[in-house]
Amino acid sequence: MNVTEFRSGLRLWLDRNDLSPGPDRSLDGQVAQLARVRRALHEADWMRYGWPAEVGGLGGPAVLRAVLGEEVASRGLAEPGIYSMIEVLAPTMISYARPELAAEMVPLLLGGREQWCQGFSEPGSGSDLASLTTRAVPRGGDWVVTGQKVWTSLAQYAARCVLLTRTAPGHDGITAFFVDMDTPGITVRPLRTMHGVDEFAEVFFDDVVVPADRMLGRPVDGWRLAMDLLPHERSTCFWHRVAHLYTRLDRLLTELAEPQDAGEDLALGAAYLALHTVRCRSHGTQRRLAAGARLGPETSVDKVLLAGAEQQLFDTARDLLPGVLELTDAPWREEYLYSRAATIYGGTAEIQRNIIARRLLDLGRD
Repeated sequence: MNVTEFRSGLRLWLDRNDLSPGPDRSLDGQVAQLARVRRALHEADWMRYGWPAEVGGLGGPAVLRAVLGEEVASRGLAEPGIYSMIEVLAPTMISYARPELAAEMVPLLLGGREQWCQGFSEPGSGSDLASLTTRAVPRGGDWVVTGQKVWTSLAQYAARCVLLTRTAPGHDGITAFFVDMDTPGITVRPLRTMHGVDEFAEVFFDDVVVPADRMLGRPVDGWRLAMDLLPHERSTCFWHRVAHLYTRLDRLLTELAEPQDAGEDLALGAAYLALHTVRCRSHGTQRRLAAGARLGPETSVDKVLLAGAEQQLFDTARDLLPGVLELTDAPWREEYLYSRAATIYGGTAEIQRNIIARRLLDLGRD
């Protein structure tokens, strides 16, 4: 199925099957809605396109998944950030898990029967991921994990975790595991952010026993897995995010009932241009992905552009809707506060600019 056929068929199906969210906009409600949307799309086969048959997919290019996520985001069917986590975790399992483990587990995620999380960041080891200290030591035929993760999205809802641990010094001493979150010794504590949502959590591992066959790849593959995972986060996930941000620009234009003066027009034009720029960049990334290219440090450009565009859009809303953010509980307030983190999550803007300077422009390390 080509992209045009897929999009037209999907739109027709969505028009006939109402998956609109209910009135519960809490995080519990959003996660329940996400499971509902994934389950319905999987049962109707739309969620299976773009994934290999080995994990229950129907094949076809990965761009079909981008189209699906774009339609979900544009229609407001699921919160785009948590919907897009599938584009990070499922490809990682397909690439690094034992084939029989991937075949068993990935359909649970695609079908909305499970939520997973990603245990990477630690206190003191956020952007400097290579300094992580959570340890895994062999014991008999198992591994025993001890340490702490933080900023783990949706950990309190997750059945599984793609977890990075240290098994030896240096980059080559990082090992990844696929851990069941109900294993004894795991404690999850949600974290309240300034936009009032417990989206993140800290996770404690106290002598957690993980079977050796839950290792992802080999003991030396953890760093490579992380470097493969992050470009996925900055490709299809970003395509979904940009589609969501366009809906927010449309909403801003609708709420500006009075004719705009020249200054407002310039601000709106600049916000649109920033979104259009990152969309064009993301489209190029999608083309490279479709051509089978291996994504790498060039996706840091996508990250910098997206973070800037998101913050500029909500800054524009703040300026053109005076008092709405500060004096009301309108959705703009929560979304504006969340946008402040756009230059932090997924790798800070400073780190991304360093990657661009050193690895793309060869500007050295000084």
